[in-house]
Amino acid sequence: MKITLQYFDGCPHWKLADRRLANVLQGPDTDGIAFEYQLIDSPEMAERIEFRGSPTILIDGRDPFATGTEPIGLSCRVFRTEDGPQGPPTDAQLRRVLEGQIAELRSALSLRRDSGEAEESAQGKEGRAD
Repeated sequence: MKITLQYFDGCPHWKLADRRLANVLQGPDTDGIAFEYQLIDSPEMAERIEFRGSPTILIDGRDPFATGTEPIGLSCRVFRTEDGPQGPPTDAQLRRVLEGQIAELRSALSLRRDSGEAEESAQGKEGRAD
């Protein structure tokens, strides 16, 4: 899984989003998670990548918090949280999103493993002379 924190210089919320992500990523099940920062340094870049405001957190290139109503461009983003509007998502929101992604990855890996075992078993039966 790859997490990207998109931001622009001058955004007052991206550092808090970074701290919250760091808190959430300290638990177990975080092996195999790559993390990167992406500085959005111009209005043109923001338009080109459809930047929905700072901070934006992408998980495998997808914004799990996008509602489709966020403006594209260099702006500060506001998230709806259980405590009202905030600059970054809360720890609880981040944890829910990441746990969901980790569960999806486990499920996909399990399906692949099960499919591979079934394929090996079928190939083994084909090769036997009964």
